[in-house]
Amino acid sequence: MSVDVFSDAMIMMKNSEFVAKRSCSIKPASKLIVATCSLLRDLSYIEGFDVKENPRGGILEVKLKGAITECKAIKPRYSVQIKDYERFEKRYLPSKNMGYLVVSTPKGIMTHREAKKQGIGGKLIAYVY
Repeated sequence: MSVDVFSDAMIMMKNSEFVAKRSCSIKPASKLIVATCSLLRDLSYIEGFDVKENPRGGILEVKLKGAITECKAIKPRYSVQIKDYERFEKRYLPSKNMGYLVVSTPKGIMTHREAKKQGIGGKLIAYVY
């Protein structure tokens, strides 16, 4: 039984990349995981994904491209204001312009750079580089 489905999904993608698999199956698929995979696709970390429905929450088939070095959920999910993004960049990312923090905002899931441009805060949920 899984306690944190989102964290398990991020670890599954990272481990599949590490052993050079071309795809991975994530079960169950949640709206948060689908939105995060959509963001990772837009950032060119994954090729794409396909959601298959089943009675137990759905299955997400993620097509990998070998671009993810590190990908993890952030626990606890810190609330972050605009002025705090730089502090969390230093904490989770290897350098200033490498990688992204994934932020859940009132306007949806986005990167910390987009959130800075729009001037909104939110909750940190993951990082990827």
